[in-house]
Amino acid sequence: MSNKATKNTTATGRVARVTGPVVDVEFPHDSLPGIYNALKTTITIDGQSSVLTLEVAQHLGDDLVRAIALKPTDGLVRGQEVTDTGGPITVPVGDETKGKVFNVIGEVLNSDDQLEGVERWSIHREPPPFDQLESKTQLFETGIKVIDLLTPYVLGGKIGLFGGAGVG
Repeated sequence: MSNKATKNTTATGRVARVTGPVVDVEFPHDSLPGIYNALKTTITIDGQSSVLTLEVAQHLGDDLVRAIALKPTDGLVRGQEVTDTGGPITVPVGDETKGKVFNVIGEVLNSDDQLEGVERWSIHREPPPFDQLESKTQLFETGIKVIDLLTPYVLGGKIGLFGGAGVG
């Protein structure tokens, strides 16, 4: 099981197995996609077509790759054609992204406008060097008084706020 692709070109494969969000895809011998490459296929359910994006997680040998689906796999069948995009999943960056909410594959969720022609970065990037991180501490005000008082957040970091059913 290697973790490198044999070539950096796009290729077409076929679905060999679907187990929940885990999809095994068979590619031609000389064109296995690299680990973290995005794969795309089209699913049609009740006349509605949608694009399913998968991310290569493992090379299984025998020209098979194991990929993780980033949306439900309902309607995905064995033998279905899958295309290697030739690169990893990317998301838009820059001033144009301000005020927008994105999913993991970079699609805008809070607007009908999809960003075109915007710089995109891979979701698998090296973190910035420690000496380039900003050292000043500034609080992020959520506007929810209880949260700002009991669990203040630092501006610029990664924040996850989760609540179960019935917590208010």
